[in-house]
Amino acid sequence: MQARAAGEYIRHFQYGCGIVTESNPSRTIIDFDEHGIKKFVTSLMVVEAAEGLPPKRRRAKRAKAVETAPAAKSPVFVPGAK
Repeated sequence: MQARAAGEYIRHFQYGCGIVTESNPSRTIIDFDEHGIKKFVTSLMVVEAAEGLPPKRRRAKRAKAVETAPAAKSPVFVPGAK
């Protein structure tokens, strides 16, 4: 099998539909709609072109930085000290 074009919408028998994100003669990376990113050996993968348009994907949100107050130092217990 030849390398696929990046952005191509394909269907895999086990993982369903996905978008080819990167492909070369040795490896192909596909981002599947329900199973996430998977890597395949290009010569061994079995995929076919999927019908329709890929679903819209939401962008990941950045976590907001939370500022914390410095912790107050607690007294240290030393056994035998008065």
